[in-house]
Amino acid sequence: MLAEVKARVIAKGVAEGDLLVSQKPVSFYGGVDPDSGVVTDGESDIKGQSIAGRVLVFPTGKGSTVGSYTLYRLKKNGKAPAAIINGECETICAVGGIISDVPLVDKPEGGLAQFKTGAKAKVDANAGVITVTQ
Repeated sequence: MLAEVKARVIAKGVAEGDLLVSQKPVSFYGGVDPDSGVVTDGESDIKGQSIAGRVLVFPTGKGSTVGSYTLYRLKKNGKAPAAIINGECETICAVGGIISDVPLVDKPEGGLAQFKTGAKAKVDANAGVITVTQ
């Protein structure tokens, strides 16, 4: 099944990968190991999973503004997500996506519930289109 979903562009670029979906907000600073890309936040529903090379889907970011730099560190270490889809992007994730060249969109039509971990997706954050293959 192929689905195209429109979304708002935050950080431009195009990337694809397997979806990793969190129902909870994500904190990059203190919640993700910048050297491995593994989620370490004890309250996260994706704790222990690697975000590296995946399309990371989560409602919104949380935590310190250092999270933007942590996303940049993840990118420099080759452990960043391929792209990010947010329910509603806030400043920390927006700045992190922009300075790290991680394609980022938010407010997908139909919400986040349509995205499932393991499905493949292409995020075209130039056009504001997410293409999901189930």
